[in-house]
Amino acid sequence: MNELKLTTLINEIEDLNAAAMADALQHLNNLTKPPGSLGRLEDIAIRAAGISGEIAADFSKRAVIVMAGDHGVCEEGISAFPAEVTPQMVLNFLAGGAAVNVLARGAQADVFCVDMGVNADLKHEALISCKTRKGTANMTREAAMTREEAVAAILSGFELVSRLAAEGYRMFATGDMGIGNTTASAALCTVLGGMTADEAVGLGTGINEERRLHKIEVVKRAIACNRPDAFDPIAALAKVGGLEIAGLAGVILGAAANRCLVVVDGFISSAAALAATAIAPKAAAFMIGSHLSQEQGHAMLLRKLGLSPMIQLDMRLGEGTGAVLAFHFVDAALNVMREMATFESAGVSRE
Repeated sequence: MNELKLTTLINEIEDLNAAAMADALQHLNNLTKPPGSLGRLEDIAIRAAGISGEIAADFSKRAVIVMAGDHGVCEEGISAFPAEVTPQMVLNFLAGGAAVNVLARGAQADVFCVDMGVNADLKHEALISCKTRKGTANMTREAAMTREEAVAAILSGFELVSRLAAEGYRMFATGDMGIGNTTASAALCTVLGGMTADEAVGLGTGINEERRLHKIEVVKRAIACNRPDAFDPIAALAKVGGLEIAGLAGVILGAAANRCLVVVDGFISSAAALAATAIAPKAAAFMIGSHLSQEQGHAMLLRKLGLSPMIQLDMRLGEGTGAVLAFHFVDAALNVMREMATFESAGVSRE
């Protein structure tokens, strides 16, 4: 039943508004500058017009959705940090003390923290609980979760964005928290992105090369155990993914269905984007890339997604930190559309 519901919701995703994009390009070319001279800012403005149907829509109400979940594969010693950091960081987000909270305040964005599958009983008035189970299973021994649990997590992300869109939110950043989630993301990259485990596995939270080599073997064992199929992305999420990764895939699908802009953060968010576009290819048009993470496989993953990062600051924190920084570039692009003079209004001669 849930999977049928998801299919119905995905079918609501439409193409970008080509007429609005053409109008946006014409407007940009009438501004007091050489055509195309603002580079990626112009691309963002055109994409925003295609999403909203307006050449300078209001994207000022924006949210960072930080989804958290634990991973059973941590039993294999793949992280520099213990699993109990996940619930501890969730409380830090809720208290407003994490990096993403600081950066979101600067971008005038609201932070929503979602418990997708933290292996702890968390209670806080601001916490959004979508817990399907307390953490995934150890994917080197069995599927990380059932297919039904993966679908439920995707739907949770989709429905959250739909509720927020109904409240007027038009732009979303994807954020994650989950010790062990770079391992699950790397596994998804090998299955859905055609990468080798060696290409996909990086240093995560700061492991050394010896542990990275161990992590590669863990990813290979997980794939050998579960035999995920690239032609069934939901099954791949269930077998070697994570609850927060599935939830973020739902956030992206929900943003696309509600004609909202979604700014994709780093490696984990990009793995979720890979799953989302495998489930619904039209969703790709509603995403923009934020930054190039230091995580080894991120550049290749972005190329697979067709996303070009706006920022390269050697970041690898996650949480949505790179995506919320990119909100400033979206603002800049839309301010150009609203405020910059045309050749005619400024009395400037053109070629």
